[in-house]
Amino acid sequence: MNAADTASSPLLAPYALAALDLPSRVVMAPMTRFRADRRGVPTPMMAVYYAQRASAGLIVSEGVWPSVQGQQYLTEPGLATDEQVAAWRTVTDAVHAAGGRVFAQIMHAGRNGHPANRIDGGTPLAPSAVPLTAPMHTLEGKRAPVAPRAMSTAEVGQAAADHAAAARNALRAGFDGVEIHGANSYLPHQFLADNTNLRGDAYGGTAVNRARFVIELAEAVADAVGAERVGLRLAPGNPENEMVEADPAPVYRTALAAIDRLGLAYLHLTDGADYPALADLRPHWSGALVGNTGEHEVTTLESAERLISERGADLVSIGRPYIATPDLTERIAAGVPWSLPEGDFHYGAGERDYIDYPRAVPEPAAAVRPPPRAPDGLLGKGVNRTARRGRRTPWRCPPGPRTGGR
Repeated sequence: MNAADTASSPLLAPYALAALDLPSRVVMAPMTRFRADRRGVPTPMMAVYYAQRASAGLIVSEGVWPSVQGQQYLTEPGLATDEQVAAWRTVTDAVHAAGGRVFAQIMHAGRNGHPANRIDGGTPLAPSAVPLTAPMHTLEGKRAPVAPRAMSTAEVGQAAADHAAAARNALRAGFDGVEIHGANSYLPHQFLADNTNLRGDAYGGTAVNRARFVIELAEAVADAVGAERVGLRLAPGNPENEMVEADPAPVYRTALAAIDRLGLAYLHLTDGADYPALADLRPHWSGALVGNTGEHEVTTLESAERLISERGADLVSIGRPYIATPDLTERIAAGVPWSLPEGDFHYGAGERDYIDYPRAVPEPAAAVRPPPRAPDGLLGKGVNRTARRGRRTPWRCPPGPRTGGR
């Protein structure tokens, strides 16, 4: 497409989203990148990374754990301590200074956790004691999965309270809102799915009971920070991390019947190969809908536009292209192709494949601001980013739920 074609792209139309006015319909999808320190504290390069991508209509951050019980990896950031909140404030300040808007995605690992990946070394909690079968990645290499402990009723309530507390911390940290991660095999998804929820109490069995936790979770977080500051991510039928949902429709329709009444900012919905979630659930959702093309399909300009023009989405989340294309919305307007990420360093610890991708389209003169700079020791002063890409040994995690969008 040329610039004349893309300038009229539906992705570039503004959108009034609850408490925010978005300049475009492009949402940067949440993508785990493992650049926090081992205490779950965001590092300075994370402020650079997010500010570089601030021209998105909305940024949804990488998954952030609400408590150590919900932690999946040591270098994932948290929103549970004052130190973490203060460090996130430097990130949100950088995004806002660059003219952007950003939500924090609150993500509880559930059975996806491992003692070697938790600050406290604790056993993961889940709806039922159903372990994964595949080896799990840790900083010391692959480890056998650990059977989670089935949550008591009190622990289910505590998990909802932890999400609410993290949401309050997110607003203290300067985020514009939060997204509850109920998709891609994380804790709410584990309550919704067939094989990970074997409970015989009020949280298991029937569609109503399986939906109960995600409903209570949405209510708790909305009560904590206001429904207009809350989004919810769901991915019905996504088989990541061995999830099984033979017939997602009854459970998800039940959940949305209750959650729709809350007036959340948006529903973030991933389509699936076996269950057409957007087509089936759009009639059950009266609010803003963020569409995603699917966990195993890289989003293109054409597929993103079709989500709006043909599949009922109001906004579109784009994941992997944003890794290498910090100026993605500007490239849409200018008709410039998106860049492809290198592929081997997504989950590394440094700036390579993180903050070293250049813009292809200069910022408009009226919008030029001093660019966020990496502190000395990240990229260095006056050094060409591409030239600084040296060889290093990355820690490679498997694809799947760690990349929250495509």
